[in-house]
Amino acid sequence: MQFIQRAALAAAVAAVLPAWAQGPARGEPPAPAASAGGAPAASAGGQRVYDSARQRLVQVRTLLRSQDSQASVGSGFLVSAAGHFITNYHVVSMMALQPQRYRLVYSTDDGQRGALQLLAVDVVNDLALLRAVDPAPLAVRGVLDFRAAQQPLARGERIFSLGNPLDVGFAVVEGAYNGMVERSFVPTIFFGGSLSSGMSGGPALDDRGRVIGVNVASRRDGEQVSFLVPAAPARALFEGHREAAPVTQPMEGEIARQLLVHQQRLTDAFIARPWRQAGHPRYAIPVPQEDFMRCWGGSTPPGNRGLEFERSDCAMDSRVYIDGSLFTGHLSVRHEAYDGRAIGALRFAERYSGSFRNESFGHKTRQLTAPACREGEVRDGAQGLPLRSVICLRAYRKLPGLYDVSVLAATLDARTSGAQGRFDAHGVSWDNAQRLADHYLKGFTWLPPKPASH
Repeated sequence: MQFIQRAALAAAVAAVLPAWAQGPARGEPPAPAASAGGAPAASAGGQRVYDSARQRLVQVRTLLRSQDSQASVGSGFLVSAAGHFITNYHVVSMMALQPQRYRLVYSTDDGQRGALQLLAVDVVNDLALLRAVDPAPLAVRGVLDFRAAQQPLARGERIFSLGNPLDVGFAVVEGAYNGMVERSFVPTIFFGGSLSSGMSGGPALDDRGRVIGVNVASRRDGEQVSFLVPAAPARALFEGHREAAPVTQPMEGEIARQLLVHQQRLTDAFIARPWRQAGHPRYAIPVPQEDFMRCWGGSTPPGNRGLEFERSDCAMDSRVYIDGSLFTGHLSVRHEAYDGRAIGALRFAERYSGSFRNESFGHKTRQLTAPACREGEVRDGAQGLPLRSVICLRAYRKLPGLYDVSVLAATLDARTSGAQGRFDAHGVSWDNAQRLADHYLKGFTWLPPKPASH
C-alpha cells in the first residue's frame, strides 16, 4: 500500500544536543537561538524574567563514567533548596537506561558545577527529577515556583522559555501561549516561540517568573513553533518522588510499568470512539475519529484511465520517547479503496495482491523481536464481509509486557474492486493487542442496502 507522509510535530529528541552533533542536522538551516550573537533583543519583560531566574538555571550533561566526554546536553531548573531539578527524560535517558555507564553533572551560568543523581522519570510526559549530590552550594540560589493550577493561562499571554541553546550559553526566548495542542492525547502546550537544541528541560515562565511548563520540542521545518510540557506533571513528579532513592539500576521495569498505564488509557479511549465512514458505496471501512489523530487523504487525479483509488492516512502526533532508536505509545490507521474496472480482472488481481504482499512488518532489532504473524481469511458471521487478514506481533525485548501489533486486511468480495487497510499500535499489552486487532477487523462490514427510489 502507498503511504502518505505529512509533517508532524517534531520528536522530543530533536531538542537535545548530542555530543557528536555540534550544529543542526545536514540540510537544515540553523535554528534561531535567543543568544547574544545576533538574536533580537529581549523585551524588558524578558530581561526581567531572565535576570530573576538565571541563578536557578542549569545545564545538564550526561557524561561517560570513565571520562568527561559528554553524550548529551540539555537544560534544567532548580525547584527546591534541597537541590532538586526538573529536566526532560530524553535529556537523561542514557543514564536511566544504563546507569553503570553514564553519570550526570550540572553547571550554572557563573561556573558552579556538581554531580547529579537521577531520582525518577515520567516517560509519557518526557520529564525527569534530579538531585544534586551536594545541595549545600545551591541553597542560596532560590528556587523557581510553579504557577498555581487555579490560575490558567490566557491565550496570547506572554511566556518566556529559558535554557542553554546549542551549548553556547544561557538565553531566553519570548513567545505567546497559544493554548493546548489540538488532537494530542498527551497534554502539550503550543508555544509561539522558537526553541533550539539544548534548551530541552529548561523552564517556561510567566511574566512573574512562575513555571508554567517545561521545554520539550520544536518543529524543524522553518516554523516558529515549539511545544512545552505543562507544569502539572512536573509538579506531580517532584512532589511524589522528592524523597526517592537515587537510580542505580536500569529503569526498564519502571518505564514498562508507566507505558502499560499509558497504553491502557489510550486503548480504552480509542475503542470507545466509533469508526467514521470512508464513503465507500458497498461497505464500511474503519477510519478513526480525529480527537487525538490527524488524517490526510488523497486519490487518483481526474481523467485517470488506469487503477483508481482513494486513500486516508491517520496517525497520532504524540509519541513516547524511550531512547534515540525507539518511540512508542502511538497508533496509526490507513486504507486504500481500489476501483480496477478500467484495467480488467486479471490486471486488477495482480496489482491488488501485489499491494497486499508489499507490506512490511519489521525485523528483529535490539529493541524488538522478529514479527510473529498469522494470516488467514476471516468474516464476522456467515454473512459478514470476507477479508484476508494478517496479524503480526513483536515483543519489546527490554520492556516486559509490551508489544507492537500490526493488522493488515483486504476485502475479497469483488473481482475488480476492493479495499485494503492497515492498523498499527505501538507499545500495548498482549490483551490490548488482541482487543485492538479485533476492533479493527470488525470495522469492515457490509453497508445496508439503500432503499429503492420510486
